[in-house]
Amino acid sequence: MAASNTVRTKVDGHVLQLSNLDKVLYPDTGFTKGEVIDYYMRVSPHLLPHLADRPLTRKRWPDGVESQPFFEKNAPRGTPNWVRTVLVPSPGSTRGSEEVNYIVANDLATLVWLANLAALELHIFQWQVGPRGGLKEPDLLVIDLDPGPPANVVDCCKVALLLRDLFAEDDLVAWAKTSGSKGMQLYVPIEPTASQQTSAYAKELAERLARDHPKLVVAKMTKQIRPGKVFLDWSQNNSAKTTVAPYSLRGKNAPTVSTPVTWEEVEACRKVADLTFRTDDVLDRVEEFGDLFAELRSLRQPFP
Repeated sequence: MAASNTVRTKVDGHVLQLSNLDKVLYPDTGFTKGEVIDYYMRVSPHLLPHLADRPLTRKRWPDGVESQPFFEKNAPRGTPNWVRTVLVPSPGSTRGSEEVNYIVANDLATLVWLANLAALELHIFQWQVGPRGGLKEPDLLVIDLDPGPPANVVDCCKVALLLRDLFAEDDLVAWAKTSGSKGMQLYVPIEPTASQQTSAYAKELAERLARDHPKLVVAKMTKQIRPGKVFLDWSQNNSAKTTVAPYSLRGKNAPTVSTPVTWEEVEACRKVADLTFRTDDVLDRVEEFGDLFAELRSLRQPFP
């Protein structure tokens, strides 16, 4: 996509005004907003199915990743009327309302519109909304592996393999992806199950690994005990929590991406660079392998 100040274009029948395409959002690499939009357009066949019917929390960097970002839950002023929004109960919401008017990105035009707003990070729930609203039970169980320095993604891979074996004991198959930052996440597609059950199960696994491998794993958020270990954040399964979406950019120094990986890659990881992927890497990967997370959209495993 050629960089220019403003471009008027049509996406899926909707007219969009794309502005400041030459604005650099990642100063260390010179990556521009035009390139952000181009990436999201090109990866959209693999990204959009994971966003489908899942309300979005966006993290925006309108002045680039070296500036202060902000999380956005409610649809902003000026949201086009063709963008799907859904009201979700949110007791104690910061705006004094008991509901949040979330955006749902089910189509390419919405994705491009969000990218034009510098919504670099897309965070989704483990549950979906119905076609006319209404919340469904979670169909994903997620555990976030967060390394406390000097631990890194290599240590996360060691823990991920331990978790994979625990899931297998309950006849569950898990999939892995990088966080696009310093850690990774494990996903288990399940039959719709109450979040209280998925949270309790994930907590049990995390505490079990922390007991069995105390030098490597912690299951509590207390920062003082996390250096050099991998924190297993089981609370991602709380119905109010979101996790960065597969193929989402991250607001880091470089345009890194939360990237699905194979278990062979997890087993072979020996250095951070082995599981660090930028936009070009991801586009090459999906061209070669397709969506490594494709089964998450259709497989529903019985919850133990």
